[in-house]
Amino acid sequence: MRPLSYTRAFDVEAAVATAAANENSAFLAGGTTEIDLVRLGVTGPDLLVDINALPLADIEEQSDGGLRIGALARMTDVARHSVVEERYPAASQALLLGASEQLRNMASIGGNLCQRTRCTYFRDNMSPCNKREPGSGCSALEGIHRGHAIMGTSEHCIATHPSDVAVALVAFDAMVHTIGPDGARAIPIDDFYLEPGTSPHVEHPLAHGELIVAVDLPALPIARNSVYLKFRDRQSYEFALVSIAAAVEVEDGVVRDVRLGIGGIATRPWRARRAEEVLIGAPATREKFIEAAAAELSGASLRRDNAFKAELAKRAVVRGLTTLLSGEAR
Repeated sequence: MRPLSYTRAFDVEAAVATAAANENSAFLAGGTTEIDLVRLGVTGPDLLVDINALPLADIEEQSDGGLRIGALARMTDVARHSVVEERYPAASQALLLGASEQLRNMASIGGNLCQRTRCTYFRDNMSPCNKREPGSGCSALEGIHRGHAIMGTSEHCIATHPSDVAVALVAFDAMVHTIGPDGARAIPIDDFYLEPGTSPHVEHPLAHGELIVAVDLPALPIARNSVYLKFRDRQSYEFALVSIAAAVEVEDGVVRDVRLGIGGIATRPWRARRAEEVLIGAPATREKFIEAAAAELSGASLRRDNAFKAELAKRAVVRGLTTLLSGEAR
């Protein structure tokens, strides 16, 4: 049995210092992912720094109309918060669709954003995996890859990012706040997720010992008219084959603003900027939605078993937008 040390931190600075002092340490919040990975032998930290006693669970309205969510706020608490339900319904829906009630009561927002892929080859600890063991190869390329990514991939990794709420947060331009050995910084969420390139094991631009302390949602009126739809093999507690976070503002039949995030298809939560560009200033019609979705998916890298995701993602984009315009989202 491999030895593992545990300590509990009671202030942020101590947590950061303790983690930074041990090059093979990890933070522990809800533990719904971290403990699984340790048990499977996928990760092997020498030290777990328990951060649950830190004062990072508040959900606070900001003076500019935005919302600050503490990194230790539990998924259930965020999903059921009245401001989140009213101003960012897609985020609330994504959280509720993301896991069972028991897991949502434990899992933290910060941990959810950093959760690791559910790729079988990453988690079985036997097959070659560049994300788990850099340079060993990617078993999914020629193996079972029905659920794998078609966007943002490389020859080194095609694993999808599993978070639901991250898809909505990417669509809403959230900001991730951290404190690390070199101080505090704010990272736009679109920069928080790194595509695999030649280094799939590097998933975030975080220094060792750098701790997420909060996530900011900006004041964004369009987010009030938003929806999150999730398409999966079964309706009960399953990861997305494709999901869509959509928000739209239409005036006189013309799209004035639109936000689209797509999950389940990419190595990161995918902001559909190409589709957004096609739609802004265009008629709010089903035909235009189809055109925009096709433009976004035109760069997909399709493989033997996951090619169906391109068509499914196109239909998800259209479904999300038409759902909003029909008022069904309310």
